[in-house]
Amino acid sequence: MLAYFTFHGGLNDFLPRRQRHTTIAHPFDWKASIKDMLESLGPPHPEVLALVVNGAAVTFEYIVQPDDRIEVYDSAAQVPAGRLLPLIPPYPGRPRFILDTHLGRLAAYLRMMGFDTLYRNDYDDEELARVSDVEQRILLTRDIGLLKRSRVTWGYFVRHTTSLLSLQEIVQRYALAPLAAPFAFCMKCNGTLSSVARADIAHRLKPETLATFDTFHRCQSCGQIYWKGSHYEKMAQMIRQVLEPPAQG
Repeated sequence: MLAYFTFHGGLNDFLPRRQRHTTIAHPFDWKASIKDMLESLGPPHPEVLALVVNGAAVTFEYIVQPDDRIEVYDSAAQVPAGRLLPLIPPYPGRPRFILDTHLGRLAAYLRMMGFDTLYRNDYDDEELARVSDVEQRILLTRDIGLLKRSRVTWGYFVRHTTSLLSLQEIVQRYALAPLAAPFAFCMKCNGTLSSVARADIAHRLKPETLATFDTFHRCQSCGQIYWKGSHYEKMAQMIRQVLEPPAQG
């Protein structure tokens, strides 16, 4: 028996090169849901937006039949009119994230941009999937297998491996630009920042810092202190670079 899969858009990133942007004749001799079968070919279910089988929209529970022609989409713009049956519920509210151990710098950058972002370098896969599920967080990862865990509803495989490009990628993917609230979260621990009187933290700062700056913020969780020094200017410049739309030629 054969089923014929065509993957659209970024879903081709998960396929061997020879199978990209073409129709895959997939042999099978077992009863399987379309979710299990498409994940066996590569793409993880959180990145699949819609499925069309023989011209009709179906859900992940659909049982694949011999000679089915299956179109797999990751973008609403690609789906034929009247065939969009969303597979994943809309994300509830302001995006919150949890990141795997490979994405520590990206986690700090998302916090810098004002997004609640969990990260620990000792999270295992089971814990990442559990927290993503229980706390309704978007799981960002460089581990495709992690995204295929059944508990993961919202998730994304980060394509870029450099921190700034990966930040730009996530900002675009989740339309974060209008939601950004820079410097609301501690880059170290994800705690919230609040203003603190200069006198209250004077004993923790160098004399030259006290002589130069008047405004300070402190993390309510770990106590990290922030002020608008040279490091702040560099981060503010990065934020502008990420949020400003590219110039039109």
